[in-house]
Amino acid sequence: QVQLVESGGGLVQPGGSLRLSCAASGSIFGINTLGWYRQAPGKERELVAAITSGGNTNYADSVKGRFTISRDNAKNTVYLQMNNLQPEDTADYYCNARVQVTATLVRTYWGQGTQVTVSS
Repeated sequence: QVQLVESGGGLVQPGGSLRLSCAASGSIFGINTLGWYRQAPGKERELVAAITSGGNTNYADSVKGRFTISRDNAKNTVYLQMNNLQPEDTADYYCNARVQVTATLVRTYWGQGTQVTVSS
């Protein structure tokens, strides 16, 4: 079994920054794709950013130029650096991982979620 533990959320003023972390532990042969999703009240969960095992990234248009996703393979950890935060970024943020758990089996796991609130 694989567990994803998130941290780094909180309250920040518009224009401020936060860095989210998500660490994976358990029976892991390798992590393929890592991503961050968010869900605001009354809205569907949406992909914010993703990064492949090769380091390729993609971002939602709404966060391009402000957010940066990165990974530390030695620590099985993915980060989301969020700069110039705006009230529209307020949401619960969820870590997602596509994990190679055996030589032939890939499973998807979710973190518990961390709240990000942007308000003056």
